[in-house]
Amino acid sequence: MMQTVPGLGDAAGTADISPGDTLKWHSPSPSCLQAAGFGAYGLFVTDYFTRTPRKLSPFRSFASIELFHFHIPEDTVIAVWNLITFKEQGGTFGDQCPDRSITVYFRSGAPSVINPLHTHFPRDTAVPGSFALTLTWTLPNRTTGVFNVTSPLPGDWFLAAHLPKDEGKISVKGLYEECQYLFQPQLIVQRLVNIAVLYPGYITEQSMAPHNRSCLYKVFVPSYTSRVLVEVLRCHGAEGCPLWLRVRAKAPPLHNSTVLDCREHAPCQLALDLPFWQHWYYVLVEKHPGVLGTISFQVTVQLTGSGPSWAQGDTQLCWDGDTGRHWGWVADADCSRPSLARPPFLPSSTSMNMPHSFGSTGGLALGDSPPPASPNGTKHLVPIPTALPAGERCWPVHPTLRNELDTFSVHFYIFFGPNVSVPPDRPAVFVINLLPVLDSGGVLNLELRLNVSSLCGENATVFGCLNHEVPLMSSDNALVTCETESLAGFLLSVNATASLSRLRIPYPQTGSWYLSLRSLCATEHRFEPCTNVTAEVYLHAYLSPCINDCGIYGQCKLLRTNNYLYAACECKAGWNGWGCTDNAEAFSYSFQLLSTLLLCLSNVMFVPPVAIAVRSHYLLEAAIYIFTMFFSTFYHACDQPGIVVFCIMEYDVLQFCDFLGSLMSVWVTVIAMARLQPMVKQVLYLLGAMLLSMALQMDRHGLWNLLGPSLFALGIMAIAWMARTIRRRHCYPPTWKRWAFYLCPGVLIVAAAVLLYAFVETEENYFYIHSIWHLLIAGSVGFLLPPRAKPSGRLGPLPRRKGCGYQLCINEQEELGLVDPAVASINSICTS
Repeated sequence: MMQTVPGLGDAAGTADISPGDTLKWHSPSPSCLQAAGFGAYGLFVTDYFTRTPRKLSPFRSFASIELFHFHIPEDTVIAVWNLITFKEQGGTFGDQCPDRSITVYFRSGAPSVINPLHTHFPRDTAVPGSFALTLTWTLPNRTTGVFNVTSPLPGDWFLAAHLPKDEGKISVKGLYEECQYLFQPQLIVQRLVNIAVLYPGYITEQSMAPHNRSCLYKVFVPSYTSRVLVEVLRCHGAEGCPLWLRVRAKAPPLHNSTVLDCREHAPCQLALDLPFWQHWYYVLVEKHPGVLGTISFQVTVQLTGSGPSWAQGDTQLCWDGDTGRHWGWVADADCSRPSLARPPFLPSSTSMNMPHSFGSTGGLALGDSPPPASPNGTKHLVPIPTALPAGERCWPVHPTLRNELDTFSVHFYIFFGPNVSVPPDRPAVFVINLLPVLDSGGVLNLELRLNVSSLCGENATVFGCLNHEVPLMSSDNALVTCETESLAGFLLSVNATASLSRLRIPYPQTGSWYLSLRSLCATEHRFEPCTNVTAEVYLHAYLSPCINDCGIYGQCKLLRTNNYLYAACECKAGWNGWGCTDNAEAFSYSFQLLSTLLLCLSNVMFVPPVAIAVRSHYLLEAAIYIFTMFFSTFYHACDQPGIVVFCIMEYDVLQFCDFLGSLMSVWVTVIAMARLQPMVKQVLYLLGAMLLSMALQMDRHGLWNLLGPSLFALGIMAIAWMARTIRRRHCYPPTWKRWAFYLCPGVLIVAAAVLLYAFVETEENYFYIHSIWHLLIAGSVGFLLPPRAKPSGRLGPLPRRKGCGYQLCINEQEELGLVDPAVASINSICTS
């Protein structure tokens, strides 16, 4: 959905070349807005994005969350997320489902690094921040939340949502209709179009009408820019210059952005050191509250450190060694010249690496050339000094070689490395480039190892600053930091005492990361530059899917949401945390050993049923019980979450054989209780094996895999028993002892096992509840398996009469329900 709101004024401005020494531009009116902070009378475009509803899961690890990926365009002034959540149960609205809070996390540039269980992160791990929002229910089956972001950063945004952690109950699939909580985010963005573009070195004239409250501009800052200077000139109003000057990178300014009151500062100049490279900077000129009348002013922007040759060749980092104010950048060829700086210029969009869709430039249409020079050839309003301090030096920026080994497995190699030299008089700067979207789902790892012998006995420390999008190293030796008011970074240090330093950044923001290494020697109160000491440092930078591959108590999983890939750890054996390193609830080795022994040795309970089956000549049934006992034992030995694990085959093979043996044991036991003819019984055994194999291949955890064969076998047994009851006109089995001491206890044991399995078993009590399940199921077989008839020994076989006629054979054991009718002729009393 797209909606265009009409704006005020003309769509194009006009160029005015004065006969003097400056070039002036009249800005188009759409850059000035009626209300403060981007009012409703600019030219806006509204975009709408939505995602498919997804089922939320209780939080156990980051692998259990639902991740949503959005992209916010440039020049967006407001983004509104509409968060819709509803319940479902059995395909209908879940009005009877309990209310469970839903937590949603927001982060720009990469997925959120969340820790709702307050577990410990691995050592040397940096945790980036994110926004969090908890949704509560306002209706029985539906709730809606709204999250507004004013002037959001453009690019990728990620939403992560989950339910609170539950008790970990193990439910049988299909036993009952579960409550499902579905979450659907929708995004509505409103962005300004035709924002006036400021070119460095040129001025833009503007008249702010009484009904306008602010004017918005933007300027593109290319790579290797060390300083941005924004200035308001010739400001005329009823009360002097009642204007606020605000500047912000990447998005329109906010109330807490860098600000300057032009009424109190003359000249009205706002300087930004170390700006973000390859980004738009937005300039907002805003009236003071209550100011009436028209205000006229001029705006100009000056960039320091850029030149036409910056797009080619190697680059050098320059630092003012005398004043220690900021960093700068010049081309490699300029480092030997006395005059390093050039006057400002107006580069083309190619030399500035400027995006082609950058809005309007003064009154030029998109794609037009920059304005022509004035008649005397002077292009610039504000001159730049032609010489820099004598103490300025030039330092190289070393690139890294990217070697992709696998998904989220990338190594960054240093040319002529991995050992790098850090001179005493200048830092060593390296750049690591992470690809957009592709690299933000892993972990950025950095390792510094100092060669202590290279210090030659000096008390030297090598400091490293890792910053995103622009390098930074504090020039204040007394206080070593990697942060400024607008930049955040990570500090590493190595010395003779601690020669190893590591840093891990999960889900890093993509783009360029700069590592600046500098060696300083410690004195009594501060650090001083070292003399004649060149420190040697081993540098290892790489991208990995998870932290330390989640260790021995976790599994690193590669996950996907639509077309976005990310990795996360899934912990086991009670271990928690981002890298499965939090052992607050971890299982001890003795507990793991006890759990494994319980689950494995409980299958020994199948030995008595095997002995009973062999003694009763149920050899086929005994073979199936042995098969079940064997594979159940080794399946549970391989299925353990900790380190007490023993696998004789692949896990999937063991699981299939265990499930098949369990279902076949139930099948043959019930069919044997039906006391069918041998041929019919063998056919049913073979048919059951084939059908159960097919069912397990389709759905191994389905309810009907166990319930279906059991009900079918019980139906066959009931029909067989009913037929005998009708034929003999007597309840079958006929003796009360068989019911009281065998059938009823067996049925009660099976019912108790099913209840424990379906309603009591959880992840915490799985080890002993499932062991009890093994004992009960195996023990019930000894009660339910029918015995083989024994010879009475009182009467021998009678001679068979020849001739026509028939025999009426009566078997007392068979009448009591203790023997198969097929063997009734062994000990019978036959009459003609």
